[in-house]
Amino acid sequence: MKIGILSYHFPPEPAFIPGSLAEELAARGHEVRVLTGFPDYPGGHVYPGWRQRWHHETHSERLTVRRVPRYSGRAASTGTRMASYLSFAGSATLAARRYLRDVDALYVFQLPATTFATAGVLRLLGQVPAVLHVQDVWASDGADETGEGRFAARMGSAMTRIYRAAARIAVAAPSMRDLVVAAGADPTRVRLVLNWTDERIFHPVTPGAAARQLIRRDGRCVVMHAGTIGARQGLETAVRAAAALDRTMDLVLVGSGAAERRVRGLAAELGADNVRFVERRSPVDMPELYAAADYQLVMLRDLPELRGTVPGKLQAALSCAAPVVASAGGDTAELVERARAGLSCPPEDWAALADRFWLAATIPAPTRAEMGRRGRAAYLREMSLPAGVDRIEQLLHEAAGRFAQPAGESRRNFA
Repeated sequence: MKIGILSYHFPPEPAFIPGSLAEELAARGHEVRVLTGFPDYPGGHVYPGWRQRWHHETHSERLTVRRVPRYSGRAASTGTRMASYLSFAGSATLAARRYLRDVDALYVFQLPATTFATAGVLRLLGQVPAVLHVQDVWASDGADETGEGRFAARMGSAMTRIYRAAARIAVAAPSMRDLVVAAGADPTRVRLVLNWTDERIFHPVTPGAAARQLIRRDGRCVVMHAGTIGARQGLETAVRAAAALDRTMDLVLVGSGAAERRVRGLAAELGADNVRFVERRSPVDMPELYAAADYQLVMLRDLPELRGTVPGKLQAALSCAAPVVASAGGDTAELVERARAGLSCPPEDWAALADRFWLAATIPAPTRAEMGRRGRAAYLREMSLPAGVDRIEQLLHEAAGRFAQPAGESRRNFA
């Protein structure tokens, strides 16, 4: 097949899903053409050594990557995000006219940033069937008249149109199915395809002495949170829970983020000496740190939009055979419980989380190891790269082989 891929981000940016999918589809014998922007994430500035220009293509066997210009800048305001999204939409739509016109099917890594580009490309290409891999769901219901509200309304409206036009839709979390159907998708076209992690990095390892020295002390049970310390995680709950068990376990927070100062301040205020902070580490260092800890902590706040979210750190932990403590609702907690890969409790409930920390500390090491083995088995079965690409490939075949729409149907969806 000739397969097009539309993605706002692509390697060398940390965009592992579209990058690994493109490589794997090409390795399976498909001709793959990627349409993306110039790398600027997360700093908002084009990477050193890169220069935005209109004609930029790189080629390897069966894989071509075309990059188009877009407005680059930190997404500090609604206006900045709109400028970036719309500039990419314009550039991608113009390039797609020639670059993607003869593909058999189009895969879209569907983030909010890709929405306007997806709408423009589908309108232009007409009968080229599309498979959307939805990572986040925006809705226009209840949008206010502020700039942010109008932005959300436009985004939600565009999402509804592309859901209706898509030949197939893959959702990255089970609860997303109901959300995209409610937003206008045909339920018979929606499938679950969980994200995978970078298995070249995240796999079971034995920790070295340096990792153990960094993470462990005094023989206590160690629960580690690795990643962003931001508003979505609500790590204040974890600090309060750990403070209640200061002689039982250690909470180690590896990473940084917008909420780091607030979380550090709370730990100091509570006198939580068992809460320790470790600066951000390279992804290649993380499997050893995972192995040096006893559990990985996966946290999400109690927000409606997060109940249908599965954070990437869960797949990374499961792939490494690390037992999990999940302070989250919805799909994240359900996946942990179904795999019997750890413990879970409701989000933003520090007393419930303290109870899980205490229970985690009492579980013998062989039982923890069995949790990790069950989690890795579930990852390999349901979330691995081969499993995910198999499902995406099947959806692309279904999309390319389905009966053609009546003339003009795709365009009517965008009227």
